[in-house]
Amino acid sequence: MKKHSAVGLITALYVLFTATSSAQASVGSIRGTVLDLLTQEPVAGANVVLPATNLGAAADNEGRFVISAVPVGTYQVRVSAVGREPVTVTDVIVAAGRSAALVIKLEESTLNFNEVEVRGSYFQRTLDAPVSVQRLSYEEIRRSPGGFEDVVRTVSVFPGVAQAQPGRNDLVVRGGAPSENLFVVDNIEIPNINHFGTLGSGGGPLSYINLDFVRETAFSTGGFGVRYGDRLSSVLSIELQDGWKDAVGGKGTISASQFGINLHGPINEESSFIFSARRSYLDLIFKAAGFSFVPEYWDFLGRVSYKLNGSNSLTLLAMGAIDDVSFLNDNADARLDNSRILGATQRQYVSGISWQHFFGNGFSRVTLGRTYMRYNGIQRDSLLNPIFTSRSTEGETGLRTDVVLKLAGATELSLGGQVKRARFTSNLALPAYETTFGDTLNVNVGGYMSTGYKAATYLQLSRHFLHNFELTLGGRLDYFSLIDSKTYLSPRASLSYFLSPATTLGINAGVYRQNPSYIWLVANDANRRLRAAKVNQYILSIEHLLDADLKVRLEGFYKRYSDYPASVERPYLVLANTGGGFGGTDDNFSSFGFDELVSAGTGQSRGAELLVQKKLSAVPVYGLVSLTLMRTSFTAVDGVERPGAYDQRTILNASGGYRFDERWEASMKFRFASGQPYTPFRTNGTQEVTAYNSLRLKNAHSLDLRVDRRWNFSTWNLIVYLDVQNVYNNKYSGSVRWNTREQRAEFDESAIGILPSIGVSAEF
Repeated sequence: MKKHSAVGLITALYVLFTATSSAQASVGSIRGTVLDLLTQEPVAGANVVLPATNLGAAADNEGRFVISAVPVGTYQVRVSAVGREPVTVTDVIVAAGRSAALVIKLEESTLNFNEVEVRGSYFQRTLDAPVSVQRLSYEEIRRSPGGFEDVVRTVSVFPGVAQAQPGRNDLVVRGGAPSENLFVVDNIEIPNINHFGTLGSGGGPLSYINLDFVRETAFSTGGFGVRYGDRLSSVLSIELQDGWKDAVGGKGTISASQFGINLHGPINEESSFIFSARRSYLDLIFKAAGFSFVPEYWDFLGRVSYKLNGSNSLTLLAMGAIDDVSFLNDNADARLDNSRILGATQRQYVSGISWQHFFGNGFSRVTLGRTYMRYNGIQRDSLLNPIFTSRSTEGETGLRTDVVLKLAGATELSLGGQVKRARFTSNLALPAYETTFGDTLNVNVGGYMSTGYKAATYLQLSRHFLHNFELTLGGRLDYFSLIDSKTYLSPRASLSYFLSPATTLGINAGVYRQNPSYIWLVANDANRRLRAAKVNQYILSIEHLLDADLKVRLEGFYKRYSDYPASVERPYLVLANTGGGFGGTDDNFSSFGFDELVSAGTGQSRGAELLVQKKLSAVPVYGLVSLTLMRTSFTAVDGVERPGAYDQRTILNASGGYRFDERWEASMKFRFASGQPYTPFRTNGTQEVTAYNSLRLKNAHSLDLRVDRRWNFSTWNLIVYLDVQNVYNNKYSGSVRWNTREQRAEFDESAIGILPSIGVSAEF
């Protein structure tokens, strides 16, 4: 019976991949809105064309356009207007009977050159972060091999981003801890956008943001403007799309790790909705791979957008995630394996309402948001006795206002502020735990409850001058009520010099601050004396457009850490070296901040990054190559400078693909990273402080391949892909741990290994 089923499956897949539909429809449409990049006001009369065709349209007084009767296929859309820099949008997919919806933003042209300019660039700038920023569209994220169609996993190929552990998408940016990254979705700051996150950190194995509703992402690995704060290393900003305005549609998907349903469409003439529900089938993958624990999750997303009038609009957003872990403790080997895992059930939700108002020379945006996370974690020994238990909640309710103004003389002013009310509760128990370094932790926190307030205000001024220069100056003031030193000022500045329309030099300097995690303040009252951690960062950049669709960028950076929390009881420990992975006994519960901490940790990260990126254009090849060379070190209370836990000194990424025609596409991703530091074990299972981070894991490398096939039918469309991760089955090590049964150290080869998966998406 199994043989017949396998033959049937193979036959069905062969038919899907080779058949050509006789019911294929021929046309769809492209509709969208053209806006000013700074003020968000409509750009009336903008010219919208599809290169190499005779199709196009002009934007009306509200910036809207429609191009009808567009043959099914993939297009570039070029948009231009008098006095503005032209833009080309790539990867615009027109499907049968459907509208591809775009939001295109044009920047006012302020530069004067006598030579011929590079026209219609495929790369857009971010005004308040002129260096270290990359933007990705939905399609670029969707087709990324080995990315699980996950926003966070996809940005990990950019320069300066390291991988903390196999199988997780913790962002380690320019040597910083995973907790140093900010996630923003529709203007709402979210502590962690991942399933199975780590308490007090910012990572997890998979994001709960549904990619199908992502319009665009902007990822800054440093040098971000004063609008964002309370983070040291990066900002990942995600803008969601509106629902269809002309018809109800949807999508059913079975992908590499989950299945789900999407719906979107109009509510009335002025409003639309999107909705999705997804469930994992990781339980099947983990069981098949022989794991003794099984993670399962659900996630949900709903959003309503409503246009009140020509100047005002509202959006309402709600997202949620349900995460559970089951342990299969049916034999001694499974119980031993599970004793190394800090398992957790988690509940998360995000909700918010945002009002956007447009006026003559700018716009304002007011957002009321709420985030909530509940962690119930436990780790047991091989006899199922509890080692550690945690029941914690974190909730934040925040109100923020942002205003952007275009002033006279090519001057731009941004200002805003926010206030948050934070409430958290904790019950923690870690009785008489002895670390592998011989330290003893004894934690018992019962019924802890506290409320605190955060506030911030910022002001930023940008101005073009002397034809080819652009200067941005800003400052940010942050306040946190639950620490003794409550207020901090963070000045930042950047200067860009446009050597030519194709070449830009940039220099950036700024101060970045991050308040202590709530869990650190819960674990030890003495930690209220902590200061906000500080980074002084300096960036030098040169970027050159080899062609409109091809750019190369070289950057050098230097980050100087100070005031970082460091342990008094473990004088070798700086919390910048924690937060990757799921925590627990494998890292001696270091990331939870159970120790008495002082703001005495220092460090530095310095390096150079090279990026070469090709966008999909008339030449049907796209790709990205990034090379990072860097060093990271930290100094704890004992005064000894040691390599940082995420000090991967060489990182090479190469990804790209080729679109054969409108039906077939193939892509690949190769990743190489030099080994992270680790501390060796002695023969009795203990570790020596003098050997802390003294050795290196072996180099990590993997290759992912993917093939996509599309069909367009009369009323629906089908996408089928085959994605093979870790093609040559390299189970590289993510850490070293002690095997208590065999009394020896072993490398944790936690990567699943070669993982083929088939994804099927039916759009209707």
